[in-house]
Amino acid sequence: MFNGIINVYKEAGYTSHDVVARLRGIFRQKKIGHTGTLDPAAVGVLPVCLGKATRVCDLLTDKDKTYRCVMLLGVETDTQDTTGKVLAEREVKVTQEALRKAVADFVGDYQQIPPMYSALKVDGKKLYELARAGREVERRPRSVRIEEIVIENMDLPRVTMEVTCSKGTYIRTLCHDIGQTLGCGACMEQLTRTRVGDFMLEDSLTLARIEAVVKGSAGKRREAAEGGDTGAEAAADEAAGEERLRSILRPVDDLFRQYPKVVALETAQKLLENGNRIPVSLLAAWETEWEKQSLRLYDSVGRFAGIYQYQPGERDIRPIKIFLEKD
Repeated sequence: MFNGIINVYKEAGYTSHDVVARLRGIFRQKKIGHTGTLDPAAVGVLPVCLGKATRVCDLLTDKDKTYRCVMLLGVETDTQDTTGKVLAEREVKVTQEALRKAVADFVGDYQQIPPMYSALKVDGKKLYELARAGREVERRPRSVRIEEIVIENMDLPRVTMEVTCSKGTYIRTLCHDIGQTLGCGACMEQLTRTRVGDFMLEDSLTLARIEAVVKGSAGKRREAAEGGDTGAEAAADEAAGEERLRSILRPVDDLFRQYPKVVALETAQKLLENGNRIPVSLLAAWETEWEKQSLRLYDSVGRFAGIYQYQPGERDIRPIKIFLEKD
């Protein structure tokens, strides 16, 4: 089974679930999960977790994100983007100064009402299912945070912006709300997610590229098994294939590199495998400044065990998230 995180470039027309389904076929494994939906028409960064890495899906969902969007002024739709039914069109008589002020007013915390065309559930039903059935229900505003909005281009009625925001923010709703403030209405015309945490757009890979790497690596292993290479050539080909896979699979512990690395002694192996607390005396080293931090724990042979925290009363560390599995 493959374990790690892939920075996928989600192309237009795919849902996040479509991406997961394709990757399950490519890697031939079921244990795969995405880290937050991206609308079918949108493109960009979609971190996907494989194997043991699915345990960090919730952590990646919580990360701040950055988007580049094109806001179309003067048009309102039922989906708040240009894929929907046009509800109103107005002439745009907005000065650049008024636009800049309206945009700046949304930086910080604001109460955002989720759109009807979204995957949020009300009484067990997804909002977009209710919307398609012609029903509109009351949605409670949710607190979101806009860290920064940079206006990159103003060619009215279109405005290109880069938005950095908290989880749960709908960029098309932000465009809609800016349009309401300006009095002319607005919707989102294009959306690219350029960053999720430290997963960047320039490092993302299309499904076709991922498939080529995985199939190429599998093909080399198959050729070696069938005796097509000498022992040395087979080993070299397999090593090259594994290196290609490592180049696209980010290890789980890489997400926690901000935490101090701690190594357990061999005598702590059973405790590690059973998810027990580890006495400080069974660690290779201990620093007092680690007592108030989360810790990145490895076993004696270098395998990532999980995230632990110190317990002062017991003089041990307890697991917060475990990734080590028994052999």
